[in-house]
Amino acid sequence: MRGRAGPSTQYDARRVRAALVIALVVAAALGLTACGFGSEGIDVSENNPDHAGAVLFSTHCAGCHTLDAAGTQGSGNRGERTQGPNLNEREESRDDVLYAIQNGGFSGAIMPQNIVVGEEAEQVADFVAKYAGSQAGEPQRPGQKSSP
Repeated sequence: MRGRAGPSTQYDARRVRAALVIALVVAAALGLTACGFGSEGIDVSENNPDHAGAVLFSTHCAGCHTLDAAGTQGSGNRGERTQGPNLNEREESRDDVLYAIQNGGFSGAIMPQNIVVGEEAEQVADFVAKYAGSQAGEPQRPGQKSSP
């Protein structure tokens, strides 16, 4: 005669539902962080032709990249593997930005490919090429001491 299944082998919808709710809350929090919510605000005026690129950058790139003009701060922990370049400190050409968007950065290891496409990719590339590097200093030569 077969034994009956005990309570530990029964499906309990309440336990599954609670675990699902917790997983959804964590996923939503991570998703909102990656989308740039909580950013300081876009510095490009709405009537500026670069505003659309700033908004796209803020909503698609804020989780990893810092760029003041878009009000983005990248990830809070600079040690995170997902931290992209600080674009305040790094100048970029339009072609390099388009390449990075299409190919997942330059290493292809972390940034998702085609995070924006078509006209949106071009708007982001135009915006980044114009506003990146606002805090870039003169490149330091080997053996040159940095000034205080």
